[in-house]
Amino acid sequence: QEPFVADEYIERLAWRTPGGGSRGGEAFDPKRLLEEFVNHIQELQVMDERIQRKVEKLEQQCQKEAKEFAKKVQELQKSNQVAFQHFQELDEHISYVATKVCHLGDQLEGVNTPRQRAVEAQKLMKYFNEFLDGELKSDVFTNSEKIKEAADIIQKLHLIAQELPFDRISEVKSKIASKYHDLECQLIQEFTSAQRRGEISRMREVAAVLLHFKGYSHCVDVYIKQCQEGAFLRNDVFEDAAILCQRVNKQVGEIFSNPETVLAKLIQNIFEVKLQSYVKDQLEEHRKSDAEQYLKNLYDLYTRTTNLSSKLMEFNLGTDKQTFLSKLIKAIFISYLENYIEVEIGYLKSRSAMILQRYYDSKNHQKRSIGTGGIQDLKERLRQRTNLPLGPSIDTHGETFLSQDVVVNLLQETKQAFERCHRLSDPSDLPKNAFRIFSMLVEFLCTEHIDYALETGLAGIPSSDSKNANLYFLDVVHQANTIFHLFDKQFNDHLMPLISSSPKLSECLQKKKDIIEQMEVKLDMGIDRTLNCMIGQMKHILAAEQKKTDFKPEDENNVLIQYTNACVKVCGYVRKQVEKIRNSMDGKNVDTVLMELGVRFHRLIYEHLQQYSYSCMGGMLAICDVAEYRKCAKDFKIALVLQLFDTLHALCNLLVVAPDNLKQVCSGEQLANLDKNILHSFVQLRVDYRSARLARHFS
Repeated sequence: QEPFVADEYIERLAWRTPGGGSRGGEAFDPKRLLEEFVNHIQELQVMDERIQRKVEKLEQQCQKEAKEFAKKVQELQKSNQVAFQHFQELDEHISYVATKVCHLGDQLEGVNTPRQRAVEAQKLMKYFNEFLDGELKSDVFTNSEKIKEAADIIQKLHLIAQELPFDRISEVKSKIASKYHDLECQLIQEFTSAQRRGEISRMREVAAVLLHFKGYSHCVDVYIKQCQEGAFLRNDVFEDAAILCQRVNKQVGEIFSNPETVLAKLIQNIFEVKLQSYVKDQLEEHRKSDAEQYLKNLYDLYTRTTNLSSKLMEFNLGTDKQTFLSKLIKAIFISYLENYIEVEIGYLKSRSAMILQRYYDSKNHQKRSIGTGGIQDLKERLRQRTNLPLGPSIDTHGETFLSQDVVVNLLQETKQAFERCHRLSDPSDLPKNAFRIFSMLVEFLCTEHIDYALETGLAGIPSSDSKNANLYFLDVVHQANTIFHLFDKQFNDHLMPLISSSPKLSECLQKKKDIIEQMEVKLDMGIDRTLNCMIGQMKHILAAEQKKTDFKPEDENNVLIQYTNACVKVCGYVRKQVEKIRNSMDGKNVDTVLMELGVRFHRLIYEHLQQYSYSCMGGMLAICDVAEYRKCAKDFKIALVLQLFDTLHALCNLLVVAPDNLKQVCSGEQLANLDKNILHSFVQLRVDYRSARLARHFS
């Protein structure tokens, strides 16, 4: 049995044999074990022969059964071939019979069709005779339940009567026409009653009969009229219309054979009657009296109408439903959209002017007229070239005349105007209309508000020699910068999408560029004059606080201060101005203005130090002052400014260094590249300069 392992089999046999289990022991008997192995081998041989005979017998039996099976398969194949031949013969016979049946059917139809036509003609002649006799006796005309059959007969008789000569049977034709009209009215009445009862199947039957009558369109009109009864009870006519069309769309296919035509006619009726009347009532009320409400209503109504149109696009309305719905919308709004942009511009102009005037009134400010042309242009050119104030300075009392509330209101009005323009303008006129709205924004926000504030701010900057001057122009810069960011955001978010693919894009960009450059010129001018005023204030502080005895004290051994009072006050003033500049500007503008102020600050201190003579202790005090100025310069965070004060600090060392070391100090890293005259000018400031020893060492 599997699994068979020979070694284990031999071991088990040895253990079962007496005397064969203990190798080398006293009980081990090799002869007996050998005898047992020989006997077991003989038994295995006998078993092998017996199994071999059994295998041979099974092989013979298998070969015999295989032959019988092959013979049976051959017999089945022959039977299958015979059955297939019979099937082919049966198929051919069926085809032959079917051909005969079709031929016979065609012959019967050829005989039956003329017979049916003859029977139909006979019936029509019979009914025609009744009209000719003037008395309708047939059950089909007298029984109201057979109105469908009567309608079919009358419709055919009406067609036949149209082809007959009028003079000879005019009376009969008029009777048939009268009956035709009566049945048509009965069918329409039946359709109306069925619709009120909600019997869809009956409505479908009557509509199918009326399809061949001239009054079929009247049936559709009745259906449309009754559909709308009780459908418009809420205040939202657009939502009511959408619900009605959705309900009718599910129903109309079960009633009419041409549902898309009926639904389209219903939608046309809703637009031309309900919506047009509603829109007219809403708009005409405010058209001449309230432009703001008129524009809001127009935008809202047009938006809701187009949204309704989008919902109706889901329904089957025929081939070109987009054009169909667009024409319906255009028919309602064409009289309002033709002059929309004129109303928009007029409203925007008056509204913007009112917002600005209300702001200036709240400040009790009478807006000055900024003239153009002639003398004003000459003044402007001179001011740009010389940067000098032309005319008296105006005291603005710290008012910038810029208001974020005003700006937000103007931008909000313009944003709404852009949205209305996008929705209400014809695509071909959209870029042109958007540009006109943008021009209004530039006029009132940029010119009338920001530019006016800049002009007023420039006029309010005091002269550089004014004492204790209040500098408010940086506040104007700060607010103008914030406002222009808002202006730029609206330009990108709301105007660009409307003009991005039109020639007006370049025109708008150029207009924006021109207004930016115009404002930058005035901002630069105002900042420059403000910096001059700052330097002027520093000059006043130095002139008032700095004394000649500061750097040449009478008692060299009794100097108790670390730096002069003038230095303290100047540094305090500068730090306030640096902080104000950082709060008023952003980006690279901060570094640019601070660098300019730092350079001017350095020039002022440099020229100021050149005005005094310095003793040894006075020179030390000057070095302490410059060190404090340099510490103040670090607040600028501008490398050039710090470098200038580092050099100035090194120059001040020339005021105290021993005469023997002057040449060594002058050739140091910070002073080696300076002009010799500059070095000489600082050495000359020493009180001991005229001594022969010092002059000899420096020469």
